[in-house]
Amino acid sequence: MENEDLESRGVKDRVNHNNHNNPTTSYYHQQQENLEREEWISWLIPLFVAANVVMFIVTMSVNNCPRNRDFGRGECVAKFLRRLSFQPLRENPLFGPSSSTLLKMGALKWDKVVHQHQGWRLITCMWLHAGVIHLLANMLSLVFIGIRLEQQFGFVRIGVIYLLSGFGGSVLSSLFIRNNISVGASGALFGLLGAMLAELITNWTIYTNKAAALFTLVVVIAINLAVGILPHVDNFAHIGGFLTGLLLGFILLIRPQFGWVETRHLPVNARVTRKYKAYQFLLMIIALGLFIVGFTVGLIMLFRGENGYDHCRWCRYLSCVPTSSWKCQN
Repeated sequence: MENEDLESRGVKDRVNHNNHNNPTTSYYHQQQENLEREEWISWLIPLFVAANVVMFIVTMSVNNCPRNRDFGRGECVAKFLRRLSFQPLRENPLFGPSSSTLLKMGALKWDKVVHQHQGWRLITCMWLHAGVIHLLANMLSLVFIGIRLEQQFGFVRIGVIYLLSGFGGSVLSSLFIRNNISVGASGALFGLLGAMLAELITNWTIYTNKAAALFTLVVVIAINLAVGILPHVDNFAHIGGFLTGLLLGFILLIRPQFGWVETRHLPVNARVTRKYKAYQFLLMIIALGLFIVGFTVGLIMLFRGENGYDHCRWCRYLSCVPTSSWKCQN
């Protein structure tokens, strides 16, 4: 999603007219425009994509379908790949490994996290995928969303949002899903979507066409969350990642008001533009408080072994809505 700076051509003309006799001020004005056009080189998101692909190859190698398959479930798919061939489609229609292999490689499962003290699964699960289809869908989304964000805000902030969103999605998923395993980078991806929404809201005054951008982004997020109510989709990981990314976006993706860099070089008695607006600080403080409280409460509930449905019975409909075509497991 691209947005334009709020500054109009008329404002530019007035600034250039007032400063054309002042080389120093004109120089700094030009430097600010250059900085605004400058973008970071994206390398972290491609690295994340490569890491996910490598982990999938390693997982398929460990899976070794020709040797470990259940003969009662059919033949391995793409047998020419040998040990990298896929499980029978009756077992895994996404062209991937078995559930036991995913569990061995670090898939998220409530019992192992709570009772076997394997909290590391909250992180490892986000680097695993159930199949080629799952992997391609997530990695294409990561490229389209993540690279642009990294170019705008740098690898540190986007990396933090990606990793913490994936972790937040795993925590919420573990609170509600006990009987199934969970894998995938979807929580982290929804975190990036949440961060984009927060960035647009907190930097509202410096963008044009913001209403159209907000509408488009909300529609995209709503459609993706709606897909999560289908069976066998871990929508709690999506929601947890989205909420984490939303809060982190208010904290990490705040932008200075336009013209702030230039005003630092004006005379002392000149009218100075504030770096941030009051509402930006307010949103950042609220988001930071909610982030700390949310993670603290979520982790305490998880490691106490509490079931999220005991505190929110209607939440089951956030992950699966039963219809005449399918039923939802408890």
